[in-house]
Amino acid sequence: MNAAAVFKTGDRVKVHVHNPPHHVRTPAYVQGRSGIIERYCGAFANPEQLANGDHGMPAIHLYRVRFSQPDLWQIAEPGAINDSVDVEIFEHWLQACDERK
Repeated sequence: MNAAAVFKTGDRVKVHVHNPPHHVRTPAYVQGRSGIIERYCGAFANPEQLANGDHGMPAIHLYRVRFSQPDLWQIAEPGAINDSVDVEIFEHWLQACDERK
């Protein structure tokens, strides 16, 4: 891996919508949604390539992205408005987001 990580903690990102005909590690319920980079996790072999028998290199940056639950699902319980979901997502699934909350 030669490139530096694109995102840093606190950056707002949007997850690409993509439905390839092979294994993906990015859940459909976060695709198209915006979240905040909670932390950088390191660089790892691409699991989408590994699942297809490839070597998965070069390594890809992995981030933990925090999504507000109300941004993912309709929340009926008043107390759940402050709840969040953290998902680890590889950099090639993310793009910078100008959207402000």
